[in-house]
Amino acid sequence: MQNKRWIVLIILAMMSCKNNQNSDIAEANTQEKSVQQIPFDWEGANLYFLLTDRFNNGDTSNDINFDRTKETGKLRGFEGGDIKGITQKINEGYFTDLGINAIWMTPIVEQIHGGTDEGTGVTYGFHGYWTKDWTNIDPNYGTKEDLHELVKAAHNKGIRVVLDAVINHTGPVTEKDPVWPEDWVRTSPQCKYDNYENTVTCTLVKNLPDIKTDSNENVEIPPQLVEKWKAEGRYEQEVKELDEFFERTGHPRAPRFYIMKWLTDYITEFGIDGYRADTVKHTEAYVWEEFKKECDYAFAQYKMNNPDRVLDNNDFYLVGEVYNYGISGGKMFDYGDKKVNYYDDMFTEQINFEFKWNAKESNYETLFKRYSHILNNELNGFGILNYLSSHDDGSPFDPSRERPFETANKLLLSPGTSQVYYGDESARSLVIEGAQGDATLRSFMNWEAVSSDAKTKKILNHWQKLGKFREHHPAIGAGTHQMITQEPYLFYRSYQQGNFKDLVVVGLDLPKGKKLIDVSKIFEEGDKLYDAYSGLEATVKNGKIAIDSEFNIVLIERY
Repeated sequence: MQNKRWIVLIILAMMSCKNNQNSDIAEANTQEKSVQQIPFDWEGANLYFLLTDRFNNGDTSNDINFDRTKETGKLRGFEGGDIKGITQKINEGYFTDLGINAIWMTPIVEQIHGGTDEGTGVTYGFHGYWTKDWTNIDPNYGTKEDLHELVKAAHNKGIRVVLDAVINHTGPVTEKDPVWPEDWVRTSPQCKYDNYENTVTCTLVKNLPDIKTDSNENVEIPPQLVEKWKAEGRYEQEVKELDEFFERTGHPRAPRFYIMKWLTDYITEFGIDGYRADTVKHTEAYVWEEFKKECDYAFAQYKMNNPDRVLDNNDFYLVGEVYNYGISGGKMFDYGDKKVNYYDDMFTEQINFEFKWNAKESNYETLFKRYSHILNNELNGFGILNYLSSHDDGSPFDPSRERPFETANKLLLSPGTSQVYYGDESARSLVIEGAQGDATLRSFMNWEAVSSDAKTKKILNHWQKLGKFREHHPAIGAGTHQMITQEPYLFYRSYQQGNFKDLVVVGLDLPKGKKLIDVSKIFEEGDKLYDAYSGLEATVKNGKIAIDSEFNIVLIERY
């Protein structure tokens, strides 16, 4: 009987690339089953966040470019990860096995050629946030052909692709990377972060030129880009496209609109599904309204021009990094002297910096109940992106990876979108000897442990089971939570979109061995149910099902 279950799941995975509608699945192991298509909902997605340079090296020939050969500080140089490496893992089914249905990659645009040294050793722009040219992919990451292949491979697996948008700043100034013209950037004052103006109209840190996103003055293309594009033989084409963009939009030729044009090109050319916006609170709020309009237009154009490549009817996904935003604020972020709503007309979701503290301080029920209430009330129609570790948060939930199972339970079973940071699922340590600052969070993915270490495999297996359950059931992240019993701890989630209904029961911290699970509030007498964690089937009798497994967790769905 278990084989029949996997056949159904395989068919569902194949169907996830189609538009939202009810479908019939033909005979599975001689028995016909009518299965509704699972709608994709960003509010309950399972998103994987990776540093492009640190995930997987698929092409060693592009490891060194622009003479980036100086000895760097620990984990502060390029280490070979690239777009081809990500595509390789997509095709191998690594993300599919994890139940991942969206991948967010750090910026892939061309980075400054030189390095900086701020007391931590030479640092190159391996992380992607030090832009030199928004119109080009950095050769350390790969080529445009590589990105086309990645998006195609991901979409074939029903996985969305989210890139990272930087509008706030250029890369630092080095001997190889001159400062942009003064009508493009400011180089002072440095932000004090004590009010709105001192957070927006300033440079984030020393030697990180701030784009004048407040300017509406017409500016020329920076001379270093003119020289670069001419040397690359594409100056005329870039100018032609810019002329067409400004004629269509009527926008002034101000710095922010150049960048918006360059960023939205990745939507129309490659068909990416979303952007994570960097340093949101360090630009004027209206910038993000303008950016959303241009992204929506570009996405609509892509869908119109590529109807055979459209995954579903979802809008373009925008998630904002408003540093220190938390779900407690509802729609508002407080600068101290001013509150700003970054949701309406701007972002689908915001990164929830509060989640790791809530996870530390709360038991499962307190955490789940609170998040379900806020998401179905103050934030109804919008979402949050929860994380427990990240690339620049120096206080992760479990830096030494001593609680990987609890991390998975709280992240993957909480209402909201889950952000799996690369290596969460394999207990990649976030404490690296000799690494300073955020470099300790950015070691290369621990593939050797994934393939050969028994403990790592056990942890990965747990993340895979929970991740696939979340992927198959939008009720987990986007539904409504209700506790069934406190001891043993059982809850159910419910979700409805059109004719699609989703009901699941989850039990945590249960006794090992035989377990009687009360499902009377959700399922009917005689219903055949399935525990996706143990792979066991059960039939509802007197409102309960019996599961005899070695595990202390159950993930119950209708068979």
